[in-house]
Amino acid sequence: MALEKISMVEGKGVYVPGNDIDTDRIIPARFMKCITFDGLGEYLFHDVRYDENGGKKDHSLNNPMFSQASIMISDTNFGCGSSREHAPQSLFRAGFRAIIAGNFAEIFFGNATNLGIPCVSVENHERKRLIELVEQLPDHDLSVDIASLKIRLGGTEIDCGLRSGARDSLLNGTWDPLDELLTHRDSINRTADSLGYV
Repeated sequence: MALEKISMVEGKGVYVPGNDIDTDRIIPARFMKCITFDGLGEYLFHDVRYDENGGKKDHSLNNPMFSQASIMISDTNFGCGSSREHAPQSLFRAGFRAIIAGNFAEIFFGNATNLGIPCVSVENHERKRLIELVEQLPDHDLSVDIASLKIRLGGTEIDCGLRSGARDSLLNGTWDPLDELLTHRDSINRTADSLGYV
């Protein structure tokens, strides 16, 4: 089964501030009792978006101006903490298709890439400029160009970084390792059959 080749992600941006945003803040553990990942999107950043009575707090993800956002911008060490796959799944289920930050926790980065979510890194001063632009131009589309490693918004172009292995897998449509296994099932079976101990 051929996967989508992801060379460009376009959409509205939203800034979610904070260094060291861990996976428990992205999706609190008490919402991970589901059998599948369906429905996790509604609990994204739940505890920083809602009070104990379910009332909305002052948070960018509650701001109607950014309700159509599909590209998240944050600060450093995004996705740290536990290795739970639910965190990128909740972002994906909430409609996010790319994340821009200073840097990413290793396991989160891998789990997000395996969902086809590019996690691109931008230097602090450039990221601050991008955040200002997103807040000035909330109705403008932001583009994350995986092929050229550029972010564009309102005539401004900013360099971004992405590890070469992740970039290649996104550009070639090989970002899902499970799909890779299923695609090469015959080859795997032939190898298994040739081994005397299987």
